[in-house]
Amino acid sequence: MTKRQNTTDHPLRLVYSKRGPSHLRHQSEIARGQKLESEIAAVRTDRDFLQRSLYEAAQVQRRLCAKQRSHDGNFEIAGEIFPVRHLSGDLVCVFDRGDEKLVAIGDISGKGLAAGMWLTYLVGMISSYSRDLSEPATIADAMNQDLCQLQSAPLTTLLLCRLTADGSFTYCNAGHPAALLFRKSGNAVETLDNGGPVLGAVPYAEYAGGTGSLEPGDTLLGFSDGILECRNHQGEFFGAEGILSAVKAAKTSSSNGLLFSLLATVQDFAGGRCSEDDISLLVVRRLEQTGREAN
Repeated sequence: MTKRQNTTDHPLRLVYSKRGPSHLRHQSEIARGQKLESEIAAVRTDRDFLQRSLYEAAQVQRRLCAKQRSHDGNFEIAGEIFPVRHLSGDLVCVFDRGDEKLVAIGDISGKGLAAGMWLTYLVGMISSYSRDLSEPATIADAMNQDLCQLQSAPLTTLLLCRLTADGSFTYCNAGHPAALLFRKSGNAVETLDNGGPVLGAVPYAEYAGGTGSLEPGDTLLGFSDGILECRNHQGEFFGAEGILSAVKAAKTSSSNGLLFSLLATVQDFAGGRCSEDDISLLVVRRLEQTGREAN
């Protein structure tokens, strides 16, 4: 009688029993690894797309606001925004209105994408209203009414100043840090603080206008609270005194030179400490001689 062969000793059975389960586990690990690599690649693609979108949005902001460099024979204007993140909640704008200019500097509450999205809307409001309404106080009042009627509209500080060719100006300050007017004569610094509350906070709020004049050689400096609240490693604020000292120590009278001199002083004060808020600057100087740019 032929002895029945034990099936467990069959060569093929041995091969299957020894390699099968581990081989399947290996194939499963490969599949999981491939899936993970695919998911990581998708995340990287989404990240790259988001970064490109933020960069493009930032470029739109810069075209709408900063950089501002203007010299028209009477005034020399420089403006710049330094966002703490990709997009800024600060705005700096200069609009030509015939023989006049409307300059604006503002700060939208919040940071990043949300504030950046509202910035475009607010710049559009300023541009639209300034075509029909000449006085800054009237423009601020109209903007406040619109913002108070919009759900989730951010609180916004705004300083508007309408400049005429002879140096006279009217302005309205809606809760923004008061701009400083430096006289060439060296007299006491004047502040532009007439106006009203921040935009979007109080329905039917009243906004008052102020007046002034830029004489040849005078400089008007606007800034956001990002400069005032800039801190050093000891926790001290740069503050208004820091601004006054920096302007006094500046070795240039040009708008562009003063802007970057002040920025450098702020950076030295911070000592490499990262800014906690957006920083914006607007410098308007009336030239001493029409048609000649200051050195």
